[in-house]
Amino acid sequence: MSCASCASGNDGKVRGCKNNGTCGSDGCNKLTVFDWLENMALPSGAEPFYFVEVRFKNSRKEFFHNSDKLPLLIGDAVAVQAASGHDVGIITLTGELVKVQMKRKGVSAEEAQHSKIYRKATQKDIDIWQQARSREAEIQKKAREIAISLKLEMKISDVELQGDASKATFYYTAESRIDFRQLIKDMARAFNLRIDMRQIGYRQEAQRLGGIGSCGRELCCSTWLSDFRAVSTASARYQQLALNPQKLAGQCGKLKCCLNFELDTYLDALKDFPPSDSRLQTEKGTAFCQKMDIFKGVLWFTYKNDATNWHALHKDQVTEILELNRKGKKIDALEDYSIAEVISDDAQNESFERGPVEDSLTRFDRPKRAKSRRKKGPRRSQQQQPNERGHRQQSSKPNDS
Repeated sequence: MSCASCASGNDGKVRGCKNNGTCGSDGCNKLTVFDWLENMALPSGAEPFYFVEVRFKNSRKEFFHNSDKLPLLIGDAVAVQAASGHDVGIITLTGELVKVQMKRKGVSAEEAQHSKIYRKATQKDIDIWQQARSREAEIQKKAREIAISLKLEMKISDVELQGDASKATFYYTAESRIDFRQLIKDMARAFNLRIDMRQIGYRQEAQRLGGIGSCGRELCCSTWLSDFRAVSTASARYQQLALNPQKLAGQCGKLKCCLNFELDTYLDALKDFPPSDSRLQTEKGTAFCQKMDIFKGVLWFTYKNDATNWHALHKDQVTEILELNRKGKKIDALEDYSIAEVISDDAQNESFERGPVEDSLTRFDRPKRAKSRRKKGPRRSQQQQPNERGHRQQSSKPNDS
């Protein structure tokens, strides 16, 4: 889903609208909702739902009442009511799906009725809005310098100017509470604007700024993920992942949200799985669980006195042994139940990847040979060489006599 200006040109390259997410058709914006009821007519006698969803900078969306019943479509720029003055945004959703989104986000029609749409944005409104957007980078840089001069432990991550360029909202992150009263005075004097400070979390900061994750795709929080659920280290333990902060942490510094995507699958697989702290009682001693493969259903056990030898058992065998231990019975040894060999997927495909010839990683590491120094003698001319060679051939023949 993209606008016409994002299509390919004659040379096959993407043209791009270069509006950085503020194009008119709203097809390449983040968190865009597809209106699949757009071409469907309302039943006879049904009144249209005169509420629209308007998107502002980044992922901020709000609902407004179309009290004047203006003919609005997705992608129209509108001037809407703000706390002081007016703001300019782009309509992202109209019709009956707005009612579903309002119910999903817990916004009632009585609350959204106080926010009204003034008019479709005129060219003057759009010019003022674009000029305000172009000033945001400079204002953000200056605001950071003011915060550093006041020695405030905070990070101003983003700035959003209102559509009429009368108010600036600063989004910042901080570990503790910040006293920014002097900061607001200095910024109001420097920018001649009304200042609003909003503290956001590190996940919200990554959502607003965006970026590319370790998977090579755009961050989920900046594209489609709208609600942030708590992510704990237990999610990594259930999935048998190493607790390495460098690999489990995202760009926000917190645990990756994708750790919760496959968690339900692992929890379903662990329902009929023996606990990881299971102890098997045998005649040779007590055996402890060292490792488990959830999807292959295999557990590895070692004896208390022999931790180097691992024995692979199927989960059904472990459940059977635990049931015998509850009855006060012991098995002879783990060797009677252990699986002979557990072949991994990589080992099965190893022969196909290597091919018929065994490959070595050190095949290019050849030692350098010492250069032999030969004595430079007088070079013979090419005309003398065949004569000498012919002379030698004649002298080597035996005499006819």
